Amino acid sequence: MIRSKNRGKNSFLSRVWLTFFAAATVLAAAVGCTRAAGEAGMGEEDAYTLPEIMVIVATERNRYETVYTDQIWTVEVDEAGTTMKDMLLDQIRGFLEDMEVMRLLAESRGIELTASETSQVYRLAQEYYRTLSTGDLAFIGASEEEIQTLYERYCLANRLVNELTKEVNLEISDNEAKVITVQQIVVSSVDTAQDVYSQVTAEGADFGAIAEEYSEDVEIDRSLGRGEESESYEAAAFSLEDGQISQPVESEGKYYIIKCVNSYDEEATAIRKNQLSLARKNQAFRSIYDQFKEENPARISDELWSQVNFEGGEDCITTNFFDLYREYFPD
Repeated sequence: MIRSKNRGKNSFLSRVWLTFFAAATVLAAAVGCTRAAGEAGMGEEDAYTLPEIMVIVATERNRYETVYTDQIWTVEVDEAGTTMKDMLLDQIRGFLEDMEVMRLLAESRGIELTASETSQVYRLAQEYYRTLSTGDLAFIGASEEEIQTLYERYCLANRLVNELTKEVNLEISDNEAKVITVQQIVVSSVDTAQDVYSQVTAEGADFGAIAEEYSEDVEIDRSLGRGEESESYEAAAFSLEDGQISQPVESEGKYYIIKCVNSYDEEATAIRKNQLSLARKNQAFRSIYDQFKEENPARISDELWSQVNFEGGEDCITTNFFDLYREYFPD
């Protein structure tokens, strides 16, 4: 959902930039992937080989270019002038470092892959390696054994999350996850709000057309979940049945007239329920993970990271590292 300016609690752009973490599913949600400038390397020996790193770099670079073309890399994503390329590389580096911390945490807890998981990973690595073209292999440089090691790490990290959160109640009620669809009109004057309200409640009125004429916010149609708006807005919106229109609602200096289009969006509610459950799982995991990470930091050395190649490899087109993993491990 694209939220209107100054009111959205979660930036749409941040979700666009983080498609990499959507690919990484539970693991990505469970750990933060931002490095602090100037932090030390992992130690005398890095936990990854350069080809292992290049598997993830190539996968995510190609995934983005498939959607946005290579013009995306020079787009600046913040006021400091950070480019999309720099942001993605920083996130990938953080992801790999966090995965190493998770390996150490799993080791400290005696958590290992099962025989079945190990067998699945072996077959997965074989299949992924067979999908790599000559151009892929030339750019990435990874062996089948390195692919298998990378998948083992990723599978272990996901197993760790599941093991450490298996006692957590992840049930989310329909009421808590409920998503509704509304139309809204936003104005700055209470007098204008009352005038517009009279118009939209007149017999045969076209709410959308009136909204296009009067609303100060370009966002007229929107989906809404609980906790995403002010209390006054939310109370009015969630009290409506299909087709009903609220009285003008004051919120943060603006006046809102809300029409309920769908008082229960079943599909969106199911998606949000999963998101809330994942957030609860994330919170439980981080209560353990954050302290361990503070005491056991893992950093890819600058010397190794400086060898990462983002440009070139025009014949490298691989994009399915995480997609294939989800086929083998759908849960």
